[in-house]
Amino acid sequence: MPLPFFYSDQIKTGSTQFVLGEETAKHAIQVLRMKQGEQLQLTDGKGGLFTTEILDDNKKKCVVKVLAESLHPAPVKKNTIAISLVKNSTRFEWFLEKATEIGITEIIPMLCARTEKQHFRHDRMKNILVSAMLQSQQTWLANLHEPTPFAEVFGTTAQQKLIAHCEEDLKRQLVNVISGCASKSIILIGPEGDFTRKEIDIALQHNYIPVALGNTRLRTETAGVVAAALLCNL
Repeated sequence: MPLPFFYSDQIKTGSTQFVLGEETAKHAIQVLRMKQGEQLQLTDGKGGLFTTEILDDNKKKCVVKVLAESLHPAPVKKNTIAISLVKNSTRFEWFLEKATEIGITEIIPMLCARTEKQHFRHDRMKNILVSAMLQSQQTWLANLHEPTPFAEVFGTTAQQKLIAHCEEDLKRQLVNVISGCASKSIILIGPEGDFTRKEIDIALQHNYIPVALGNTRLRTETAGVVAAALLCNL
């Protein structure tokens, strides 16, 4: 049976002992009822994986001994999704969870001309990414940006640049466009009312390739998950 798996951005390579954060300690000791001598794993979200043993099972200040550590290589393909915030924050949180589980490495919440909701609780959203990373047994945490105006997204460099929109322009299916040899890709996903014509034209001027995500019209968050699955698995 796999060991319980937790995240800490404070643990360092070469550590011999480590004090778990209060929330992690409470979950391990109070919720999972772990005791002195039991083992758990920690990741720093940067590829580090630490196997540890509980020395002090205090639920507020749990001390663990590091038994072994390893470094997992970063994902070979760096896939970025720049996606508009949506009015229903629960749906956006669902996208964050699923995209992280699938293996997206970078997420840029966008503020487009038709973006309705602009409030963004970064700490809460990052916690969703952490939970999804642990659920999917990954050791690299996706990079989550603060909300970014549409025009500023074009500072992101990538070998493969894509924009998914609903206009009746000439578009290719994303599944037929994805290049397996591209080490870094970015795709733009628009708001609930789609990108404006001006935004689409700006993206095309920056050499973004227009793509479709299938034959049906998708919600923003669904489109993001479909794009994540295709980018990470083709």
